[in-house]
Amino acid sequence: MAQAIRSTQASTGISGLDYVLNGGLTPERLYLVEGTPGTGKTTLGLGFLLTGAAIGQAGLYVTLAETKVELLAVAETHGWSLDPITVFEMVPADGLGDDQEQTLLHPSEVELGETVRAIMAKVDELRPARVVIDSLSELRLLAQSPIRYRRQILALKHFFSTRQCTVIVLDDKSGTGNDLQLHSIAHGVIALEQTLSGFGAQRRRLHVVKMRGVRFRGGYHDFEIERGGLTVYTRLTAADYQAEHDLEIVSTGSEAFDALLGGGLVRGTATLFTGPAGVGKTTTTVQCMIAALRRGENAAYFLFDERTPTLLARSQALGMDLHPYLANGQLTLRAIDPAELSPGEFAATVRTAVEDDAARIIVIDSLNAYLQSMPSEQFLMLQMHELLTYLGQRGVASLLILGMHGILGDVRADIDLSYLADTAVQLRYFEAFGAVRQAISVIKTRTARHERTMREFRIGDGGIHLGEPLASFQNVLGIAPSFSGESKALLARADGGGG
Repeated sequence: MAQAIRSTQASTGISGLDYVLNGGLTPERLYLVEGTPGTGKTTLGLGFLLTGAAIGQAGLYVTLAETKVELLAVAETHGWSLDPITVFEMVPADGLGDDQEQTLLHPSEVELGETVRAIMAKVDELRPARVVIDSLSELRLLAQSPIRYRRQILALKHFFSTRQCTVIVLDDKSGTGNDLQLHSIAHGVIALEQTLSGFGAQRRRLHVVKMRGVRFRGGYHDFEIERGGLTVYTRLTAADYQAEHDLEIVSTGSEAFDALLGGGLVRGTATLFTGPAGVGKTTTTVQCMIAALRRGENAAYFLFDERTPTLLARSQALGMDLHPYLANGQLTLRAIDPAELSPGEFAATVRTAVEDDAARIIVIDSLNAYLQSMPSEQFLMLQMHELLTYLGQRGVASLLILGMHGILGDVRADIDLSYLADTAVQLRYFEAFGAVRQAISVIKTRTARHERTMREFRIGDGGIHLGEPLASFQNVLGIAPSFSGESKALLARADGGGG
């Protein structure tokens, strides 16, 4: 999904970050990566050096805080070997013998100038193409004054520029106040952040503060620390994926439902199914999806609410067995744990289904869980807008489910998402002759002249079955819809479950 790396750029070893940086880092410059402890700075630095080693570039890791043993432990968790790079250890190492391979210094016992000179000497000895310094908080403490600290960093920057080194300096932001000394000195600044929500795993994100001479992709990008390094989920920007496609109409698997929609589903549009619990939203959506699967198309179903076995068993009982399509790879069914998933990772998962698995139908069941499970995340609506716009530009038919509060009477949704959808389908209960029945209507569609009647439906073998228009249905858009016609106008009673 990421663009090809330009040969003139130095890859960071993280494809998502290279994409954000429009290719990677400009070689022979000094960069700052800042973030509180635990945000992944060390992992990023080691990955950067190992990526260079893979193409024959010598790498030097200067550590002023962590020991080599700790760095080896970090590398082991990622399945890495640090043999291709040199670790220059400048921390106390009590108990180590004289045969220790790494140079040992005591930062607390030497002046800042001596520490900087030791780094320079090691660089002149090894002539590395890539250098990582971890971390600058030790140099800041040794400097004792902002002026001296800035002068020494400027001296380091000038030294590295004459040695053809691409340098990343790490800063754990342990200094007091908002120290912007390095921001003005560094060629580029990348900030890593880690936050805790009210429930679930921590969320990590990064943004490029500045990058001279590069048109980088600004804003926040979610990322995770996984085995093998950092995985960056670049913020989805629909404008990057503009493409032309035909507004092809495809069947929902029901001729009556197709007629209600004005012909059927339209590729490149989003259809929103709303209604109270158990009314049949999931069943209707599965029917539309299985019609596509039977046409030979691929589909992806993202399940937030139900357990996967429940959905499979219920669909099979209604004559819509999904197991064969899971087996042959046509259908991707993923149960989402939103407490462990960031919005950026979810968007990346959808993109993978579309671009790698060629999915032509995307189902999100439901938007309630997606929105409510991440209350601390801001601008989820904007992210959903970008995601739906992207899917539309790729010619994918999106099916969205939004549950509503209540059963009869004043039925309300948590939020109004109808403006995001091209087609809005409402499913409701109504009472007639001492029985609770179900009705379906199309509230809007932007692509066709849809039928404006309300029809009764029931759930049976193969999905939903629609009846004739309910001409005697009154107060449809009011608080309490009611039916005042004759019983022969209604569908025959049949047992069926909702969804």
